[in-house]
Amino acid sequence: MDWIDISVPIESGMVHWPGDPEVRIERVSDVLKGDKNTLSEICMGAHSGTHMDAPSHFIRDGIGIDELPFDAVIGPVRVIEISDNESIKADELERHDIGPGQRVLFRTKNSSHVWGKADFIEDFVYLSTDAAHYLVEREIKTVGIDYLSVGGYKGNGTDVHRALLGAGIWLIEGLDLSKVSAGDYELVCLPLRIVDGDGAPARALVRPLIDHD
Repeated sequence: MDWIDISVPIESGMVHWPGDPEVRIERVSDVLKGDKNTLSEICMGAHSGTHMDAPSHFIRDGIGIDELPFDAVIGPVRVIEISDNESIKADELERHDIGPGQRVLFRTKNSSHVWGKADFIEDFVYLSTDAAHYLVEREIKTVGIDYLSVGGYKGNGTDVHRALLGAGIWLIEGLDLSKVSAGDYELVCLPLRIVDGDGAPARALVRPLIDHD
């Protein structure tokens, strides 16, 4: 089965979290202008586009993104469709029998609603605080969501990040799951290896998980 790219393209002026550095890509030299090579300068925040959060993003003395264990981002993953248009709540998650060690990506209305917009969308679907604590109790390994933060814009962002990162759960944010249906997949998501990084841009891919039994 073909791999599906669930990361968003990086380009100048793309949507970013308010207050974070804007994404700027400029050509320093260009063969089309007679230069001997083409070279670009890239300026962006560590949490631009599809990216991962390290514990050090919110946790004092938390480890950096360069210490990411590969099994957090390579292996089987569940894509769970969320019906709630406001937030991901614990009572909806209880129906999905999420278990210890699982990697989970949440597909919300964000995937078909937010990425086509040039402006930041404030009312994106986010992870509620009770859902974050539920996932901590379930001892999952990794959680991903289809906009720029697992926490909401106007409220619980700090609480959700601290609950998940403090429990050792790795976060993938800024996913585009518009071409992915709910189900079981194989995941590969590799962030840049930034020393002591609080986060890093990442390329994320999934493909349907085939049962060979």
